[in-house]
Amino acid sequence: MNAAPARFLILSAGMGSGHHAVAAELARRLETGGGRTTTIDVLDLLPPGVGGGLSSFYRTVICRMPVAYSALYAAFFRTGGGPRPGSSPLAALARQRLLGLVAQERPDVIVSVFHLAAQLTGRLRARGALSVPSAVVITDFAVHRQWLHPGNDLHLCLTADLAHQVRRAVRRPAVVSGAMVAPRFHAPVPTAADWRQRLDSPGRPPVLISTGAWGAGSRVAGTARLVASAGYGPVVLCGANTRLRRDLSGIAHVRAAGWVDDMPGLMGASRALIDNAAGQTALEAMAVGVPVVSYRAIPGHGKEGVRRMAEHGLTDRAADPWALVRALDRLTAPGSARERRVGVARELFSGVGVLPLEALARPA
Repeated sequence: MNAAPARFLILSAGMGSGHHAVAAELARRLETGGGRTTTIDVLDLLPPGVGGGLSSFYRTVICRMPVAYSALYAAFFRTGGGPRPGSSPLAALARQRLLGLVAQERPDVIVSVFHLAAQLTGRLRARGALSVPSAVVITDFAVHRQWLHPGNDLHLCLTADLAHQVRRAVRRPAVVSGAMVAPRFHAPVPTAADWRQRLDSPGRPPVLISTGAWGAGSRVAGTARLVASAGYGPVVLCGANTRLRRDLSGIAHVRAAGWVDDMPGLMGASRALIDNAAGQTALEAMAVGVPVVSYRAIPGHGKEGVRRMAEHGLTDRAADPWALVRALDRLTAPGSARERRVGVARELFSGVGVLPLEALARPA
């Protein structure tokens, strides 16, 4: 008799769109392997109004008060000695709803793709209140301490170096999963040719400037002007930030885009991506085969993640305007520099589909 399909409860979070994108790809892979999945936003497990307020607060400090977010990151996320504030109060608020959801869904494994969810499951596992194994998919290159709780059974990481860092920190298993990027981003991208025609501007290679789902970034208009003055055709991805789109609309040779349904095609038609967060957009560009240059990173996990990506040889990190232009000149032109950068980045996807979660569901 065949065993029943393994059931997975995925805990995501509506903080931008990156965690939901990872959750969707994780669910696709698990279901392709015969599993059944349910995805829940962990913010919905908090008391009414708390999750939405947390998301709004985070968006505000990221977009409008970067100095305040840097201070919050230093206090809550970075490692350090002595008593440190954490997310325990928030995790406690979601405890009963998660346990009720587990009783209802009866999953074989819980998988967190957001650090608050990882703290929640880790606390419950450590206290014996949760009998279901819990895994954590760490979506960041900046593996800050809120991702890490020794109560969780398994951590999935982007690289071997990060997995080693996690094992050393929590003394629990950590493995390499690579980047969780949907198949439509893996080159070749059929619609790239259509986008090349739409973006056609003689003598101006198209370059994307990413600001995330919320349109966050420092001096984005200045970056767009700089890129245009260097002879490129910047396309700024503004996400939900309509004000940013308006501010960019009058700048010569600059295109401002809101939500784009066919991001693989747009990326495939572009010569480089200028990134400021080391998040899902950067990983998607790498999957397409587009080199990434980090510039004017957002505070906190953005700056830390950008630094770690560059240390892994996955991206260039431009410290000033001239370094940005030099990096674009080098990486947008055909040749060995571009090929090396794209080749190293694609190593993140060499283990696509290899997820040891089935074994966690049915241990030997």
